[in-house]
Amino acid sequence: MSQTTPRTIRWGIIGCGDVCEVKSGPGFQKADHSELVMVMRRDAAKAQDFAQRYNVPHWTTDAHELINSPLIDAVYIATPVGTHCSYALQVAQAGKPCYIEKPLTRNFAEATQIVETFAKHNIPVFSAFYRRQLPRFVKAKELIEAGAIGQVTSLNVLFMSAYHKPNSPLNSRWRVQAQHSGGGLFFDLASHALDAIDYMLGPLVDVTGHGANVASEHDVEDIVSLRFNLKNSGAVGTGCWNFASYTHEDQILIHGTQGKITMACFAHPRLTLINSDGEQTLNLPDPPHVHQPLIQSIVNELNGKGQCPSTAKSAARTTKVMDLATENYYASRDGNFWESPERWPGRRIKIK
Repeated sequence: MSQTTPRTIRWGIIGCGDVCEVKSGPGFQKADHSELVMVMRRDAAKAQDFAQRYNVPHWTTDAHELINSPLIDAVYIATPVGTHCSYALQVAQAGKPCYIEKPLTRNFAEATQIVETFAKHNIPVFSAFYRRQLPRFVKAKELIEAGAIGQVTSLNVLFMSAYHKPNSPLNSRWRVQAQHSGGGLFFDLASHALDAIDYMLGPLVDVTGHGANVASEHDVEDIVSLRFNLKNSGAVGTGCWNFASYTHEDQILIHGTQGKITMACFAHPRLTLINSDGEQTLNLPDPPHVHQPLIQSIVNELNGKGQCPSTAKSAARTTKVMDLATENYYASRDGNFWESPERWPGRRIKIK
């Protein structure tokens, strides 16, 4: 019995900026049965430069042209978060699968709009939470499901960094402008850990949190504490993300009745397992282009071979968690709250 030859998925990128240089862009060319055909950026010189450096045959400054081009089978949206929803809805209207950078959207309302629109048109839509295919997170999930630490009872996340300093490379960019990002650095960076927890252990429920601005010159939050339960196991979890810290720390700690797993979200690729068999540290490095394994899973799914583990639906759960975590700071996050920072409750109690 002959097998159908997989078709080559022809990709277009909207927003070929920094994230596309190493993390994602080359992955579309190096994944099997995948080809990067067109890129778009509003700056024509930069679009053309990217296309020439990466041997991409077509470039444009017009997102509408790329989305509707007959040369393009699927679209990757790699622009600031504030534009994700509008671009995604245009891709859905064009009837094409879509891969959207993380975090999915600025709030859960926008995420819901994307999920429902693509479901209505029966078109797949994916989110770029690429940790769902990185070796250490895949291994952690395997160990947990194999019972290596027994029943999971608690999880703790700690991330500390000095991003409040004026010379921080992230401190003056769109990531700290709520109308573009949804909030502060919590939305950009904490989303990685929160989605990884969802992947390894299942959805976070009963979420409560508190956001504050203790040191940043920007209006957005720079510290968030979080408490939650894990739906699948009943375990309890806590998290703290402090972007106004003197030191840097990065840890995810998973405790079970028979052991524990320690790992980092960003800092290093090691995973340490401690149980009755002793202590074992595994070094599980990331691939050169961290998006590539996830891109491969999308291409495979579009060819009817397996499923991508990171969808807009799973990413929307993480967006909802972040909304709940910062509700005290921004109040309701269902509307265009980011356009009126003077009305944010948390801004009035900012510590100085």
